[in-house]
Amino acid sequence: MNAWLAASAVLLVLGLGPALIIGARGDGVSRLVGLELASPIAVFFLMAFAAGVDQPSYLIVPLVLAVLNVVGTLVFTRLLGPRP
Repeated sequence: MNAWLAASAVLLVLGLGPALIIGARGDGVSRLVGLELASPIAVFFLMAFAAGVDQPSYLIVPLVLAVLNVVGTLVFTRLLGPRP
């Protein structure tokens, strides 16, 4: 196990765990905060994992996730709005 895999394990446990707990509880705004917290942590985790296993092709997934995070946030906030 190299330093990149250790860093990805730390990000997974200490970063993504609390973000998922925040995203699973409370009202819509707190769930949005959990989503916004989990997305960059997941991107960093996937990038550290790709560096740890020395597979540059694995970097496609975090890059796509970083772009789709913006779209997911817009959709989530649209669904939080009042319904006619």
